[in-house]
Amino acid sequence: MFANLSYSCAEQVTVHFVNRDGERLTATAKEGESLLEVVLNQNLAIDGFGACEGTLACSTCHLIFEKDAFQKLGAISDEELDMLDLAYGLTETSRLGCQVCVKKWMDGLTVRVPMDVSDIRSELEVGKQSKQ
Repeated sequence: MFANLSYSCAEQVTVHFVNRDGERLTATAKEGESLLEVVLNQNLAIDGFGACEGTLACSTCHLIFEKDAFQKLGAISDEELDMLDLAYGLTETSRLGCQVCVKKWMDGLTVRVPMDVSDIRSELEVGKQSKQ
């Protein structure tokens, strides 16, 4: 009975997000959650973040990692690279939050939200309306 309590405490990871305005938001995440899920589940006030809810259809969950943390992340899929190509403020250490899952080593991790956001879905809607 008590073993389950200690296990649930052990899987908690603290993650910090630096918002576009410089505000630091702190969340408690569960190991295995994506960083997008952390933002949504904790109701963090990051405007427009994760608009496609993790379906790799936008780049609104674009996050910038510190170089040492970035190098520890898993491989980037071709689909993620395609979406990152559409992101504003792309850096060498950019990833999509929907594709990065929380690990124990991330406890205390700080990631930055880029200043601007690009949502390819909005551009497609504008294109559809201009053709009508």
